[in-house]
Amino acid sequence: MVVAVFVGVLVLVGWAGSGFVAVRDEGGAGRAGGGPAARTAGAGTPDVSRAPGAARAEEAARAEEAAAAQAGRRLDRAMAGVRVSGGARFSVAVVPVDDDGAPVAYRGASVFVTASVVKVDVLAALLLGAQDKGRRLTGREREHAAAMIGHSDNASTTTLWEALGGAPGLDAANARFGLTGTTAGTGGLWGLTRTTAVDRIALLRAVFAAGADPELNGESRGYARELMAGVVAGQDWGVSAAGDGEQPAALKNGWLPRGTTGLWVINSTGCVSVDGRRYLLAVLSDGHTSMHEGITLVERVSRGAVGAVAGR
Repeated sequence: MVVAVFVGVLVLVGWAGSGFVAVRDEGGAGRAGGGPAARTAGAGTPDVSRAPGAARAEEAARAEEAAAAQAGRRLDRAMAGVRVSGGARFSVAVVPVDDDGAPVAYRGASVFVTASVVKVDVLAALLLGAQDKGRRLTGREREHAAAMIGHSDNASTTTLWEALGGAPGLDAANARFGLTGTTAGTGGLWGLTRTTAVDRIALLRAVFAAGADPELNGESRGYARELMAGVVAGQDWGVSAAGDGEQPAALKNGWLPRGTTGLWVINSTGCVSVDGRRYLLAVLSDGHTSMHEGITLVERVSRGAVGAVAGR
Protein backbone atom coordinates (compact mmCIF):
# COMPACT_ATOMS: atom_id res chain seq x y z
CA MET A 1 0.00 0.00 0.00
CA VAL A 2 1.39 3.41 -0.92
CA VAL A 3 0.72 6.36 1.36
CA ALA A 4 1.60 9.96 0.58
CA VAL A 5 0.99 12.65 3.21
CA PHE A 6 1.57 16.37 2.64
CA VAL A 7 0.45 19.03 5.11
CA GLY A 8 -1.09 22.34 4.07
CA VAL A 9 -0.93 21.75 0.32
CA LEU A 10 -3.06 20.07 -2.30
CA VAL A 11 -1.49 16.92 -3.69
CA LEU A 12 -2.03 15.29 -7.07
CA VAL A 13 -0.63 11.79 -7.24
CA GLY A 14 -0.26 9.69 -10.35
CA TRP A 15 1.93 6.75 -11.23
CA ALA A 16 5.06 7.56 -13.26
CA GLY A 17 7.31 4.63 -14.05
CA SER A 18 8.38 2.83 -10.90
CA GLY A 19 7.48 5.69 -8.54
CA PHE A 20 4.78 8.27 -8.41
CA VAL A 21 4.65 11.98 -8.97
CA ALA A 22 3.39 14.36 -6.32
CA VAL A 23 2.59 17.88 -7.46
CA ARG A 24 1.98 20.74 -5.05
CA ASP A 25 -0.25 23.56 -6.27
CA GLU A 26 -0.58 26.87 -4.45
CA GLY A 27 -3.55 27.83 -6.60
CA GLY A 28 -6.03 25.23 -5.37
CA ALA A 29 -6.63 22.61 -8.07
CA GLY A 30 -3.80 20.17 -8.72
CA ARG A 31 -2.27 20.11 -12.19
CA ALA A 32 0.02 17.33 -13.36
CA GLY A 33 3.50 18.76 -13.43
CA GLY A 34 2.19 22.31 -13.06
CA GLY A 35 1.89 24.85 -10.32
CA PRO A 36 4.77 25.52 -7.96
CA ALA A 37 7.62 23.24 -7.08
CA ALA A 38 7.14 19.61 -8.06
CA ARG A 39 9.37 16.67 -7.29
CA THR A 40 9.17 12.91 -7.79
CA ALA A 41 8.33 11.22 -4.52
CA GLY A 42 8.08 7.53 -3.68
CA ALA A 43 6.89 7.24 -0.10
CA GLY A 44 5.99 3.81 1.17
CA THR A 45 4.72 2.31 4.43
CA PRO A 46 7.70 0.64 6.18
CA ASP A 47 7.59 -3.15 6.24
CA VAL A 48 8.96 -4.27 9.61
CA SER A 49 9.43 -7.80 8.30
CA ARG A 50 12.15 -6.68 5.89
CA ALA A 51 15.85 -7.18 6.47
CA PRO A 52 17.80 -4.36 8.18
CA GLY A 53 19.40 -3.42 4.86
CA ALA A 54 16.02 -2.88 3.23
CA ALA A 55 14.83 -0.87 6.22
CA ARG A 56 17.87 1.37 5.98
CA ALA A 57 17.24 1.86 2.27
CA GLU A 58 13.65 2.86 2.97
CA GLU A 59 14.78 5.26 5.66
CA ALA A 60 17.29 6.82 3.26
CA ALA A 61 14.58 7.14 0.61
CA ARG A 62 12.27 8.89 3.07
CA ALA A 63 15.07 11.26 4.05
CA GLU A 64 15.69 12.03 0.38
CA GLU A 65 11.98 12.72 -0.13
CA ALA A 66 11.94 15.06 2.84
CA ALA A 67 14.97 16.94 1.52
CA ALA A 68 13.34 17.23 -1.91
CA ALA A 69 10.11 18.54 -0.41
CA GLN A 70 12.07 21.07 1.61
CA ALA A 71 13.93 22.21 -1.52
CA GLY A 72 10.59 22.58 -3.27
CA ARG A 73 9.25 24.79 -0.50
CA ARG A 74 12.39 26.93 -0.62
CA LEU A 75 12.00 27.27 -4.38
CA ASP A 76 8.35 28.28 -4.02
CA ARG A 77 9.29 31.00 -1.54
CA ALA A 78 12.16 32.25 -3.68
CA MET A 79 10.06 32.41 -6.85
CA ALA A 80 7.14 34.07 -5.07
CA GLY A 81 9.47 36.99 -4.43
CA VAL A 82 10.34 37.48 -8.10
CA ARG A 83 8.63 40.54 -9.54
CA VAL A 84 7.39 40.23 -13.11
CA SER A 85 6.54 43.16 -15.36
CA GLY A 86 3.26 43.34 -17.25
CA GLY A 87 2.14 40.07 -18.75
CA ALA A 88 5.52 38.33 -18.60
CA ARG A 89 5.67 34.81 -17.20
CA PHE A 90 8.39 32.31 -16.38
CA SER A 91 9.11 28.72 -15.44
CA VAL A 92 12.20 27.11 -13.91
CA ALA A 93 13.51 23.62 -13.19
CA VAL A 94 16.76 22.65 -11.49
CA VAL A 95 18.47 19.46 -10.31
CA PRO A 96 22.02 18.53 -9.29
CA VAL A 97 23.84 16.62 -12.02
CA ASP A 98 24.55 13.78 -9.59
CA ASP A 99 20.89 13.47 -8.52
CA ASP A 100 18.83 11.06 -10.62
CA GLY A 101 15.53 12.13 -9.08
CA ALA A 102 13.02 14.43 -10.72
CA PRO A 103 13.98 18.10 -10.90
CA VAL A 104 12.61 20.63 -8.47
CA ALA A 105 10.42 22.88 -10.59
CA TYR A 106 8.29 25.99 -10.39
CA ARG A 107 5.53 25.94 -13.02
CA GLY A 108 7.62 23.20 -14.59
CA ALA A 109 4.88 21.96 -16.94
CA SER A 110 4.05 25.38 -18.40
CA VAL A 111 4.60 25.42 -22.17
CA PHE A 112 6.84 27.95 -23.94
CA VAL A 113 8.36 28.22 -27.39
CA THR A 114 12.03 27.33 -27.38
CA ALA A 115 13.59 29.97 -29.63
CA SER A 116 17.25 28.96 -29.96
CA VAL A 117 17.50 26.63 -26.96
CA VAL A 118 16.12 24.02 -29.38
CA LYS A 119 19.57 24.00 -30.95
CA VAL A 120 20.68 21.68 -28.15
CA ASP A 121 17.92 19.29 -29.25
CA VAL A 122 19.14 19.50 -32.83
CA LEU A 123 22.72 18.78 -31.76
CA ALA A 124 21.70 15.85 -29.57
CA ALA A 125 19.51 14.40 -32.33
CA LEU A 126 22.34 14.78 -34.85
CA LEU A 127 24.78 12.98 -32.56
CA LEU A 128 22.27 10.23 -31.84
CA GLY A 129 21.62 9.69 -35.54
CA ALA A 130 25.33 9.42 -36.27
CA GLN A 131 25.74 6.90 -33.44
CA ASP A 132 22.89 4.81 -34.82
CA LYS A 133 24.78 4.61 -38.11
CA GLY A 134 28.02 3.70 -36.36
CA ARG A 135 29.88 6.84 -37.40
CA ARG A 136 31.16 10.16 -36.10
CA LEU A 137 29.97 13.53 -37.36
CA THR A 138 31.47 14.60 -40.66
CA GLY A 139 33.70 17.65 -40.83
CA ARG A 140 30.89 19.64 -42.39
CA GLU A 141 28.43 18.57 -39.69
CA ARG A 142 30.89 19.61 -37.01
CA GLU A 143 31.31 23.03 -38.62
CA HIS A 144 27.56 23.56 -38.62
CA ALA A 145 27.22 22.26 -35.05
CA ALA A 146 29.93 24.58 -33.75
CA ALA A 147 28.33 27.59 -35.46
CA MET A 148 24.87 26.59 -34.26
CA ILE A 149 25.79 26.30 -30.59
CA GLY A 150 28.73 28.67 -30.23
CA HIS A 151 27.31 31.52 -32.33
CA SER A 152 23.61 30.58 -32.47
CA ASP A 153 23.85 30.54 -36.26
CA ASN A 154 20.40 30.04 -37.75
CA ALA A 155 21.48 28.97 -41.24
CA SER A 156 23.58 26.15 -39.77
CA THR A 157 20.65 25.12 -37.61
CA THR A 158 18.34 24.91 -40.62
CA THR A 159 20.89 22.78 -42.48
CA LEU A 160 21.17 20.31 -39.59
CA TRP A 161 17.41 20.38 -38.94
CA GLU A 162 16.79 19.26 -42.49
CA ALA A 163 19.54 16.64 -42.27
CA LEU A 164 17.92 14.95 -39.27
CA GLY A 165 14.52 14.88 -40.96
CA GLY A 166 12.92 18.06 -39.66
CA ALA A 167 10.18 17.95 -37.05
CA PRO A 168 9.58 14.17 -37.20
CA GLY A 169 13.28 13.48 -36.78
CA LEU A 170 13.55 15.81 -33.79
CA ASP A 171 10.44 14.42 -32.13
CA ALA A 172 11.71 10.85 -32.54
CA ALA A 173 15.09 11.68 -30.99
CA ASN A 174 13.53 13.62 -28.12
CA ALA A 175 11.26 10.69 -27.33
CA ARG A 176 14.35 8.53 -26.90
CA PHE A 177 15.81 11.14 -24.56
CA GLY A 178 12.69 10.93 -22.39
CA LEU A 179 11.06 14.23 -23.32
CA THR A 180 7.28 14.05 -23.02
CA GLY A 181 6.10 17.65 -23.31
CA THR A 182 8.09 18.90 -26.30
CA THR A 183 6.72 19.20 -29.84
CA ALA A 184 8.92 20.24 -32.75
CA GLY A 185 7.98 23.32 -34.74
CA THR A 186 6.38 22.59 -38.10
CA GLY A 187 6.97 24.05 -41.53
CA GLY A 188 10.68 24.41 -40.86
CA LEU A 189 10.02 26.81 -37.97
CA TRP A 190 12.32 25.06 -35.51
CA GLY A 191 12.38 28.11 -33.20
CA LEU A 192 8.67 27.63 -32.51
CA THR A 193 9.21 24.19 -31.00
CA ARG A 194 7.12 24.01 -27.82
CA THR A 195 8.60 22.71 -24.58
CA THR A 196 8.61 22.79 -20.78
CA ALA A 197 11.31 23.49 -18.22
CA VAL A 198 11.09 19.90 -16.97
CA ASP A 199 11.71 18.60 -20.50
CA ARG A 200 14.70 20.91 -20.82
CA ILE A 201 16.21 19.16 -17.80
CA ALA A 202 15.58 15.77 -19.42
CA LEU A 203 17.53 16.88 -22.48
CA LEU A 204 20.34 18.39 -20.39
CA ARG A 205 20.62 15.08 -18.56
CA ALA A 206 21.17 13.34 -21.88
CA VAL A 207 24.19 15.60 -22.37
CA PHE A 208 25.59 16.06 -18.85
CA ALA A 209 24.54 12.98 -16.86
CA ALA A 210 25.39 9.52 -18.12
CA GLY A 211 22.71 7.65 -16.18
CA ALA A 212 22.35 3.89 -16.16
CA ASP A 213 21.83 3.43 -19.90
CA PRO A 214 22.54 6.69 -21.76
CA GLU A 215 21.36 7.24 -25.32
CA LEU A 216 24.40 9.37 -26.13
CA ASN A 217 27.81 7.79 -25.65
CA GLY A 218 30.64 9.46 -23.77
CA GLU A 219 32.23 10.91 -26.88
CA SER A 220 28.97 12.50 -28.02
CA ARG A 221 28.20 13.91 -24.58
CA GLY A 222 31.70 15.32 -24.27
CA TYR A 223 31.45 17.01 -27.65
CA ALA A 224 28.09 18.60 -26.82
CA ARG A 225 29.37 19.84 -23.46
CA GLU A 226 32.45 21.29 -25.13
CA LEU A 227 30.34 23.28 -27.58
CA MET A 228 28.02 24.55 -24.85
CA ALA A 229 31.00 25.66 -22.76
CA GLY A 230 32.34 27.68 -25.70
CA VAL A 231 29.45 30.05 -26.40
CA VAL A 232 30.74 33.41 -27.59
CA ALA A 233 30.82 36.46 -25.33
CA GLY A 234 27.56 38.34 -25.49
CA GLN A 235 25.56 35.11 -25.66
CA ASP A 236 26.71 33.74 -22.30
CA TRP A 237 24.14 35.46 -20.11
CA GLY A 238 21.28 33.69 -18.35
CA VAL A 239 21.78 30.62 -16.19
CA SER A 240 25.48 31.46 -15.92
CA ALA A 241 24.45 34.12 -13.39
CA ALA A 242 23.68 31.32 -10.92
CA GLY A 243 27.22 29.90 -10.98
CA ASP A 244 29.92 30.85 -8.48
CA GLY A 245 32.56 31.41 -11.15
CA GLU A 246 34.81 28.56 -10.06
CA GLN A 247 33.90 26.59 -13.18
CA PRO A 248 32.60 28.10 -16.42
CA ALA A 249 28.97 27.49 -17.26
CA ALA A 250 27.99 25.38 -20.25
CA LEU A 251 24.80 26.73 -21.75
CA LYS A 252 22.61 27.62 -24.69
CA ASN A 253 20.26 30.58 -24.70
CA GLY A 254 17.30 31.54 -26.84
CA TRP A 255 15.81 34.94 -27.63
CA LEU A 256 13.01 35.77 -30.02
CA PRO A 257 10.69 38.76 -30.54
CA ARG A 258 7.27 37.41 -31.47
CA GLY A 259 6.03 38.79 -34.76
CA THR A 260 2.42 39.07 -33.63
CA THR A 261 3.03 41.01 -30.41
CA GLY A 262 6.61 42.27 -30.51
CA LEU A 263 7.09 40.78 -27.04
CA TRP A 264 10.23 38.79 -26.31
CA VAL A 265 10.80 35.13 -25.54
CA ILE A 266 13.94 34.79 -23.39
CA ASN A 267 15.17 31.31 -22.41
CA SER A 268 18.35 29.95 -20.89
CA THR A 269 19.41 26.35 -20.22
CA GLY A 270 22.63 24.74 -19.12
CA CYS A 271 24.92 23.49 -16.38
CA VAL A 272 26.41 25.67 -13.63
CA SER A 273 28.67 24.98 -10.66
CA VAL A 274 28.02 26.16 -7.09
CA ASP A 275 30.22 25.22 -4.13
CA GLY A 276 31.81 22.40 -6.10
CA ARG A 277 28.51 20.82 -7.15
CA ARG A 278 27.07 21.02 -10.66
CA TYR A 279 23.42 21.82 -11.35
CA LEU A 280 21.30 21.47 -14.47
CA LEU A 281 19.12 24.54 -14.82
CA ALA A 282 16.41 25.63 -17.26
CA VAL A 283 14.57 28.95 -17.21
CA LEU A 284 11.88 29.68 -19.81
CA SER A 285 10.06 32.99 -20.11
CA ASP A 286 8.03 35.16 -22.45
CA GLY A 287 5.97 38.34 -22.66
CA HIS A 288 8.88 40.75 -22.15
CA THR A 289 8.82 44.25 -23.61
CA SER A 290 12.56 44.11 -24.31
CA MET A 291 15.38 41.60 -24.51
CA HIS A 292 17.15 43.32 -21.63
CA GLU A 293 14.08 43.03 -19.42
CA GLY A 294 13.85 39.32 -20.16
CA ILE A 295 17.53 38.63 -19.49
CA THR A 296 17.31 40.48 -16.18
CA LEU A 297 14.38 38.30 -15.11
CA VAL A 298 15.98 35.06 -16.27
CA GLU A 299 19.18 35.79 -14.37
CA ARG A 300 17.27 36.72 -11.21
CA VAL A 301 15.26 33.50 -11.43
CA SER A 302 18.43 31.48 -12.10
CA ARG A 303 20.18 32.77 -9.00
CA GLY A 304 17.13 32.30 -6.81
CA ALA A 305 16.39 28.78 -8.04
CA VAL A 306 19.88 27.36 -7.63
CA GLY A 307 20.28 29.12 -4.30
CA ALA A 308 17.03 27.58 -3.07
CA VAL A 309 17.89 24.05 -4.15
CA ALA A 310 21.46 24.34 -2.88
CA GLY A 311 20.17 25.64 0.44
CA ARG A 312 22.20 28.84 0.24
